[in-house]
Amino acid sequence: MTRPDLKTALQRGETRKGCWLGLGSVAAAEIAATAGFDWCLIDGEHGPFDIAAIAAQARVLGPDVCVRIPKDRDWMIKQVLDLGLQTVVVPMIDTAEQARAMANAMCYPSKAFPTGTRGIGASIVRASGYNAEPDYLQTANDRVCLMVQAESATALKNLEAICAVDGVDGVFIGPADLAASMGYLHDLDHPEVQAAIDTALQTISASGKIAGALTFDPDRARHYEAMGARMIAVASDVAVFSGALRGVISQHE
Repeated sequence: MTRPDLKTALQRGETRKGCWLGLGSVAAAEIAATAGFDWCLIDGEHGPFDIAAIAAQARVLGPDVCVRIPKDRDWMIKQVLDLGLQTVVVPMIDTAEQARAMANAMCYPSKAFPTGTRGIGASIVRASGYNAEPDYLQTANDRVCLMVQAESATALKNLEAICAVDGVDGVFIGPADLAASMGYLHDLDHPEVQAAIDTALQTISASGKIAGALTFDPDRARHYEAMGARMIAVASDVAVFSGALRGVISQHE
């Protein structure tokens, strides 16, 4: 398997724009993979979380495939890493303690990262090419990329501490849940919500970590990039597909 360059590019400060995949469809994933996005993310939180379906999508998405697991659980991280997915997004991280547990789960124990808790089974999994890469155990910790999601007012209060956790590569802002936690359910455009997102992106970027954001508005995507976001989701297979079909019907009414 080819070592991906997504993590390296993001850490160099380059912007990479991607597509959120929630349909759980291999065909939709393959179409997205050929559309020109820099990365695609399999959404296992709000999309179908079936490890076999995730594996099937990963096979057509290439080395820069990302995945969001449903919850901050170490066994979920172990499963997707063993499949060969290396960029993992973990939702609903409110504290540095939660972030630290996820960072430990991402890494094998080593001299450089002695607190790693990832279980060792590399010789029998896709991540090592089913043992085609004999040095996988020695290189895996450098390959993986952990993006934790800050999606609440509590998370923003603890943002600097979360960013300071060794093994956390970046923080991805979850705008919908953040807005709800601030008392603005379904109002992502509220000035207080957008101001909080701007401040958070600046804080993450200033810490030296990768800042992530999601918006389907091109102008807002450019604004988030100006605020420091480098990993930006700009489309969703669900939104594009449903919007296109409804648009067709509306033309025939």
